[in-house]
Amino acid sequence: MSSIILVAETGSDITKDLANQYNIQMVPMHVSFDNETLDDAAFPVQKIVDYYKETGKLPKTSGSTPDDFIKKFDEIQAKWPDSPILYLAYSAVTTCSYQSAVIAAEGRKNITIMDTAQVSVGQAAVVIETAKFLKGKPDATIEEAVEKVNELIAKANMCFLPDNLEFLRAGGRVSNVAFLGSRILGIHPCIEILEGKLVATKKYRGKMVKVAAKLIKDYAVNYNLRKDCLWIVYTIGLSEEVKESVKEAAKECGFKEMMWIQAAGVITTHGGPAAFGLAGFSE
Repeated sequence: MSSIILVAETGSDITKDLANQYNIQMVPMHVSFDNETLDDAAFPVQKIVDYYKETGKLPKTSGSTPDDFIKKFDEIQAKWPDSPILYLAYSAVTTCSYQSAVIAAEGRKNITIMDTAQVSVGQAAVVIETAKFLKGKPDATIEEAVEKVNELIAKANMCFLPDNLEFLRAGGRVSNVAFLGSRILGIHPCIEILEGKLVATKKYRGKMVKVAAKLIKDYAVNYNLRKDCLWIVYTIGLSEEVKESVKEAAKECGFKEMMWIQAAGVITTHGGPAAFGLAGFSE
């Protein structure tokens, strides 16, 4: 195992199994329901859907705090005192996590902080590909790891499609007019991560079973994605019909592997149920 310890937030949607497999240390982001604040990925995401149905409100999400990072850095440095820490952050323009880590790292040695400029499965792809690199080259220096991460960040691409705009409307991210128009016309805006920001680009029209497949084919061509692996994120409620359509489209595009990840609380709160997203690296 590499001596370098990787750190990421739960908003990356890296599963516990993957975190354990690659020794990725996870720092919680947070979801608040009225006066109750819970760690992201520590409760069933159905709670978010139920809360919205019962109250008409969405819970609020927040980034990792300095205390969250202080606790995690203390744990790592107690267990692996001589190991460098490489924190690969959730997009710094979207949350306070990056700055929280900077505060927590003050006065400590051997901590390197990098902004992946990605969220959810886009961040997960960067982190896990870095972990694979370190597993294959366990004697890599922190400088070599940083070089690899920069290479991955430069080639990483991610987008997602909400099933509908109800959660985005409830969160104040789209207007009532746009919401009603999307319901009537069956419009699914493609949300891309561009320079760390979530930007609505192309609009897809129709049922998710068709537009999800169309998105894969468009994205694979537009970004000249590598065919070794397509990273998929989805939120609770995505139908088996859509999943099968996605698998078939990925196969037609020549992807050799698909990595499926179900979103935890942060992404579910923003994207709503039955949302679908993908990430990959350009050639």
